[in-house]
Amino acid sequence: MLYHNYKITASSEMAEIITAFLGQLGFDTFKTTEQGVDAYISNRDNTKEVQNEVEHLKAQFNFEYSVVEIAEQNWNAQWEANFKPVVVRDFCAVRASFHEPIPNVKFELVINPKMAFGTGHHETTFMVMDVMQGLDFDGKSVFDYGCGTGILAILASKLGATIIDAVDIENESYLNTIENAEINNVNNINTFEGTIEVIDGSDYNVILANINRNVILATLSELRSKLAKAGKLIISGFLKEDEAILRQACIDNGLSIEKVLTKNNWLCMLVG
Repeated sequence: MLYHNYKITASSEMAEIITAFLGQLGFDTFKTTEQGVDAYISNRDNTKEVQNEVEHLKAQFNFEYSVVEIAEQNWNAQWEANFKPVVVRDFCAVRASFHEPIPNVKFELVINPKMAFGTGHHETTFMVMDVMQGLDFDGKSVFDYGCGTGILAILASKLGATIIDAVDIENESYLNTIENAEINNVNNINTFEGTIEVIDGSDYNVILANINRNVILATLSELRSKLAKAGKLIISGFLKEDEAILRQACIDNGLSIEKVLTKNNWLCMLVG
């Protein structure tokens, strides 16, 4: 599969904002550079509509970019060079197999992300795991919506969840979640490929949705319907500037906002 590398020249703060918008357009991996950020999107997803949206973003935020086509064999080195461990205080650490073990944490998860996964959004991963630390997972049912590498589903299992359903629209994510569960000796994750419609389960005690603003807004009512009474929903993957629209969407769906976390320009909400 061919990929396109959008080489964006912008300040570090502006690059972070642009990255968030590109993530909503289908770009799946980001590498910080001295000039700004390199954003990657598959040839399949790099449609004319996406190209037009990038032009609109350029006009709005006044940045420069160029596009380079790269082959799959040049891709795998990108995530390995850019992937950094995620450490949430003394609670949890997420690293790849090529990293050294991380001491003094309660849970250490080893994941090997494949070519379709972004590694630049550690703020959202950090915040979701931070919120998970304060929830009771023992004997609970969990739905990981947009599971990616399976990080959150694996952590839920380590925290004592007994039933875990995980879904992602990307085949690479589906396969990678299965692989990473095996690496971490977790065998109670039911992994599905597709949209939320392929999930028949309901009455989940905890739902994890670390995706992006557009997907969350489009499926929030369905997520609400799958939540058990007194269940908890964690949503992340959007910017602080999206807080008002997410708050209103939660209210419209009968959800109460219990906690809001911010890290850099990113936002995470615990609702129930």
